[in-house]
Amino acid sequence: MIGRARAVVLTGIAGTLIDIEAHLAASLPAFTIVGLPDASLQEARDRVRAAVTNSGLAWPQRRLTVNLTPASLPKSGSVTDVGIAVAVLSAAGLVNAAAVADTVFVGELGLDGRLRPVRGVLPAVAAAVAQGSPRVVVPAGNADEARLVPGAEVRAVATLAQLARELGNEDAVPTARAVVRAVEAPVPEPVADVGDLSEVRGQSEARFALEVAAAGGHHLLMVGPPGAGKTMLASRLPGILPDLDTEEALAATSVHSLAGTLQAQAGLMVRPPFEAPHHSASAAAIVGGGTNLARPGAISRAHGGVLFLDEAPEFPAHVLQTLRQPLESGRIVLHRAYGAVAYPARFQLVLAANPCPCGGFHGPRAECVCSAVARRRYFGRLSGPLLDRVDIQLDVRPVGRGDAAGGESTATVRARVAAARERARARFAQQTWQANAQAPGSWLREHTPAAVMQPVARALDQGRLTARGMDRIVRVAWTLADLADVAHPTADHVAQAMTLRMRGQA
Repeated sequence: MIGRARAVVLTGIAGTLIDIEAHLAASLPAFTIVGLPDASLQEARDRVRAAVTNSGLAWPQRRLTVNLTPASLPKSGSVTDVGIAVAVLSAAGLVNAAAVADTVFVGELGLDGRLRPVRGVLPAVAAAVAQGSPRVVVPAGNADEARLVPGAEVRAVATLAQLARELGNEDAVPTARAVVRAVEAPVPEPVADVGDLSEVRGQSEARFALEVAAAGGHHLLMVGPPGAGKTMLASRLPGILPDLDTEEALAATSVHSLAGTLQAQAGLMVRPPFEAPHHSASAAAIVGGGTNLARPGAISRAHGGVLFLDEAPEFPAHVLQTLRQPLESGRIVLHRAYGAVAYPARFQLVLAANPCPCGGFHGPRAECVCSAVARRRYFGRLSGPLLDRVDIQLDVRPVGRGDAAGGESTATVRARVAAARERARARFAQQTWQANAQAPGSWLREHTPAAVMQPVARALDQGRLTARGMDRIVRVAWTLADLADVAHPTADHVAQAMTLRMRGQA
């Protein structure tokens, strides 16, 4: 007597379909789960048994063995509870085995038989659809999220008794009270209004640098005294970025589903996210962490959008160093004792820093009380290897009385950014990258006119630039060319890119 069902286990945002086999043997009652389950999945034995009996269904008084295949794949979490229960009911003849076939079951069981919402439903459903099983049963609280996946045939269920009845058990009677409680969903947090770019007074150079960063996907460092507008500028960057394409939107939405921060009622995340962790955040909070398989951190939640580190020198040095690898690769691989997990992490990094600990150096009144050594030590917390990966670095000056007028609106700038991105996308149509910031140095050196590269080559020879810094200047130059709607960077574009990169030292 063997019953079967299907479920999904997640490794990062990648899902794998698993088969659940339940075998009933004529022996003393026992319940065993095999197939590399972790501790939380082993606890499913008690949850499933209580859920079945409290749903008015008969629990088989035999030796029960549940096998999760493939057995070599580690499995964790409570997302397989519903699949295990259905396999047990199928083995006991309490549901129709034909109705269970070709259906994937996702969800956690409460002791009273309710199907509780779980994290990661969107990537789980997407994996089921991609692997040829579009029929998916999910808890009622996850229905909105599951229906975001194109091609999915979603059936939302509130209780195990309701599910058993839909699978052919006419004796199962779902209670109205349980159904009402199961469909309750958490109230989403309100989305913060980041404001319009037209609210930024003055700062024409910083506004232009922000536009260039958005048009090419470049990382940005702003150095200036308190009150100069660094935070205000950084918070406006997501507004001028173009919408995410379908692939990026699914990846970003899947990460937030796993992190438990998804607002499913709003649909797929087509707008770039904005993450601004406090400088007291740990390395695990930034890159991801946790026991067994690590959860996504701020850099993954910022995938497709902006990661803003305000007061960047106040972050611990080891936390800042963890950003170097994802800045290059666009993904983060986290190793734990239970296995390795990879999350997408292609974000735009925006760093904001004061010029000194007190913030008065080069301020409106030049009231700095810091010594030269203190200033060097403070700004030296941003290591050279990290800054070498930041394409645009500029000084933000204080706003004066004559800077009362606002600039262009977010919508106006976003239109220019979108046009520049489209030119880059057309140029890279045969490549695996889409933005200038992702273009490799070999491609840049091959397609950039040699005559315009002479100032950059001199700076490299003089030791003022690294080879990586040279490539990043050329990337910015290509973005400037896209904004100007010309085919190749000119000498002026290269000179302007050097100024944006070297903070006036070009």
